[in-house]
Amino acid sequence: MSDPRAVVASDLDRTLVYSAAALGLTVPDAVAPRLLCVEVYGGRPLSYLTETAAGLLDALARAAVFVPTTTRTREQYRRIRLPCPPPGFAICANGGHLLVDGVSDAAWQARVARLLADASAPLAEARKRLTAGADGAWLLKERVAEDLFVYAVVNRALMPQSWLDDLAEWAAGRGWSVSLQGRKVYVVPQPLTKSAALAEVVRRTGADLTLAAGDSLLDADLLTAADRAWRPGHGELADAGWTAPGVTALPTAGVLAGEEILRAFLRAATE
Repeated sequence: MSDPRAVVASDLDRTLVYSAAALGLTVPDAVAPRLLCVEVYGGRPLSYLTETAAGLLDALARAAVFVPTTTRTREQYRRIRLPCPPPGFAICANGGHLLVDGVSDAAWQARVARLLADASAPLAEARKRLTAGADGAWLLKERVAEDLFVYAVVNRALMPQSWLDDLAEWAAGRGWSVSLQGRKVYVVPQPLTKSAALAEVVRRTGADLTLAAGDSLLDADLLTAADRAWRPGHGELADAGWTAPGVTALPTAGVLAGEEILRAFLRAATE
């Protein structure tokens, strides 16, 4: 493929790929779509998309510059085996790493480091604040991702909303943001964005059309930066009723939303 017109940046988890718990299948088992496992962790299948979505993704990756765009670390991203030609670009760690043919771009890393040093409180401070006032009964794990941001795995049924609200208030005043995605609470520097990394991909490819999709608050900047974007009928953005000009709010939820998003991408990239 030469001189592609479109760059397609898509979030992965709960946008294109789904855990068993997130499939959201409501049809009878006898007519449920066939699933393709795209991630194995600890010897167990972890993430899926439908076989129909797999075919659509392969066609899309041949018609446009497909850019997996995720908050996952590089290690977590590399566990996913997408059924398409290897992407030339991928965005990991919420924009902290721009992979070019699978290798993190050193110039981009340096640029991100400068931005974070200038605009956000230190990582150690955010990590300390994440665990402040937390109870081991519901804060199950706490992790640092790529020395860029922190996140916790929580029991949402037991986690007090007041703790999350206090954390978000602290973060807003210190150059960080908070996002609750499934069982994970992310605390991410505000300058660390998927949209900035997308702009760099567009600059390098010269593409004149940008398409995007995502389901969480950490995807909002990506969606608003694209020429056209889609969000599924589940996730933080759907729960908040969030939309923006150029963003299509799909009614479909669960793994079938992944199919619908890929159909929309393919139509827009080839029309």
